[in-house]
Amino acid sequence: MDDSGSVVAFWTLAALTVGSALMVVAVRNLVHAVVYLILSFVGVAGIFVLLSADFLAVAQVLIYAGAIPVLIIFAIMLTPRAARDNAETSLGLPALPLVGALLATIISIAVVTDWPEATRGGFEETTSVIGEALLSTYVLPFEIASVLLLAAMLGAIILVRED
Repeated sequence: MDDSGSVVAFWTLAALTVGSALMVVAVRNLVHAVVYLILSFVGVAGIFVLLSADFLAVAQVLIYAGAIPVLIIFAIMLTPRAARDNAETSLGLPALPLVGALLATIISIAVVTDWPEATRGGFEETTSVIGEALLSTYVLPFEIASVLLLAAMLGAIILVRED
């Protein structure tokens, strides 16, 4: 990351990711927590793009920012209305020293470590190779997985619909 655009993009995505992750813990409404979780996952996908990990970025968006929040929303909607908000807990105060010690350890390791600069060039594109493998060599397992996911989605819809 030599150019200033990459550095600004990294720090913007890092702030988005960490801020959203903190908001997941801080908000009381579970649906709002899921929205912040999606923002955090999208920030991680953006960092993958900066690292030239294009397949991981797409998988991050599809699986973690797409499928996992849908699963969580299904679980929230299937729970009784009274149990949807995050309950108050008495463990917040005892956890603060542990969080502070962990943060101090991470910061001290980041400052003390001699981080070598990468000397290799850019990464090769892997998305086209993975796509060709999924649609030629592994087409049968890919289709079986898609039919299985479709059956699971239809089963979830049948479970939640009212008669």
